[in-house]
Amino acid sequence: MAEFLVIRIGETPDQAADWIAVDGTGARRSVPVTGPLLEALNDIGDRKVIVLVPSADVLTTSVDIPIKGGARLQAALPYALEEHVAEDIEKLHFAAGTRRSNGKIPVAVVNRERLSEWIEWLTAAGIKPSAMIPDTFGLARIPGTISLLVADDQVMINDGADTELVMQGVSPGDALAAIGALDESPGGAESDSDESPLAAMPRHVLVYCEPEHEERYQHDWLAIRHEMESVDVNLLPDGAMPRLAVTVATGAGVNLLQGEFGASPEYSGMFKPWRYAAILLLALGAVGTAAKATDYFVLKRQEAELKQQFEAEYRQISPGAASVSDPVRLVDSLRLRAGTSGTIPVFLQTMEQLSRGLQQNKDARIEAISFRAGVVDVRLSAPNVSTLDSLQRAVGESGQFEAAIQSTDQDGERVSSRIQIKERSQ
Repeated sequence: MAEFLVIRIGETPDQAADWIAVDGTGARRSVPVTGPLLEALNDIGDRKVIVLVPSADVLTTSVDIPIKGGARLQAALPYALEEHVAEDIEKLHFAAGTRRSNGKIPVAVVNRERLSEWIEWLTAAGIKPSAMIPDTFGLARIPGTISLLVADDQVMINDGADTELVMQGVSPGDALAAIGALDESPGGAESDSDESPLAAMPRHVLVYCEPEHEERYQHDWLAIRHEMESVDVNLLPDGAMPRLAVTVATGAGVNLLQGEFGASPEYSGMFKPWRYAAILLLALGAVGTAAKATDYFVLKRQEAELKQQFEAEYRQISPGAASVSDPVRLVDSLRLRAGTSGTIPVFLQTMEQLSRGLQQNKDARIEAISFRAGVVDVRLSAPNVSTLDSLQRAVGESGQFEAAIQSTDQDGERVSSRIQIKERSQ
């Protein structure tokens, strides 16, 4: 299973970073470490790197626009959120996450110069991240529950729907009050309208905090329990880093490395797992090309042999004829002579069947051929009578023609014969 090294950077390059190794399910693969960013390089190895950046410098929100994604969505985000940002949109970088079940798309907005600074810090340390995610997305989104993470002087909040934010210098109770969670709602007094957004505010609170914060805010927990239906406080003995890493390693959050800040594809790395398949494919292509070339050579040779054979047989029919340069045109001429240019002459079909018989009985030689009224007379010589019988049977194998031996004469060591070939009567 793939492993990740999740690194959380600070506000300045000199501030200590936190990191921990986890797998794709969020399970720990190392203990959490705090130290100079440069030292995190030693723990990367083959792991992909996810960097958590300070959410105090990032605006997180959501939009509902009917664009699936890609470059068109990137181009539309600045104009969709123009009224919700204080800076000039030309100075801001907009990144989108995966559309949620309610149809809204989570968006992270950060100053371009600030994002460039973070990338410079990482580059100086020799770290190349596959993702840079605002650390508020490390707090899991649980529908129907408000999640809080209290660490240092910050309170991270996830309302279980579309709100992820961080507040500095406030108590947990003040943070809940700021998002309206402690206002009158169906859990307490009656709400003024069924359409009020407070009507959907969860009444359950899940808190993550370090042991010292659990004691520090004990009065807040009591007050919150009085206002909410339930409050569950979970201690983080190893700090916030393991909790945040578990969530982002499973794919949560918005990756800021999009658009112009997106990582350039490393084609060598992409093709490395396929190099053996590519070699085999090239080898197969080379073998296929060689086979095609061989087939072409063989076919050309067979064509030459057939042309030579055709010319030899034609010269037996027409002794003294000129060299045959175009067999097809010559065959057409023979068709015209036979008066059956629209159909294949019986003579040519007979010659084809006779040629097959001669291939099976190579010792037989044609002396002369004549054709009249659909009947072919062939004078030939053979070493013996059995060769003539074999040739007679070969001509009749197709079932279209029948061959009859008309005469046989002994001529020295060979037998001279006349065979008559005609279409078999139906």
